[in-house]
Amino acid sequence: MFGINGPEFILLLIIGLLVIGPSRLPEYTQKLANIVKEVRRMASGAREQIKEEVGIDIDDVDWKKYDPRQYDPRRIIKEALLEDDSKPVSAGAPAAVANANERPPARVVERLPAGEAAPFDSEAT
Repeated sequence: MFGINGPEFILLLIIGLLVIGPSRLPEYTQKLANIVKEVRRMASGAREQIKEEVGIDIDDVDWKKYDPRQYDPRRIIKEALLEDDSKPVSAGAPAAVANANERPPARVVERLPAGEAAPFDSEAT
């Protein structure tokens, strides 16, 4: 409860008794209880309103799916580097995936003969 442990809570109660006094303490205790009840009522009302408007129950939502920590670039890169690439490719895989382990063909570059000017299109600019 608010990061307060047992001894701190008892100390706060003793300070409350000294500051408020024993005559007004029941009145303030009742006010505190009413505030807690009102906050609980508002929270349950908000939950019901979300359930009506969105159509889902908050308890049924898979919050792990929305966890931003799953998109940590360091983790993604680590998993990609440690991934086993020697897995066999299934027969129904697309050609690009099936041929991913093969080396691509060498690129053929056509050279102009010595002294010949490169083609120029004056309308291209």
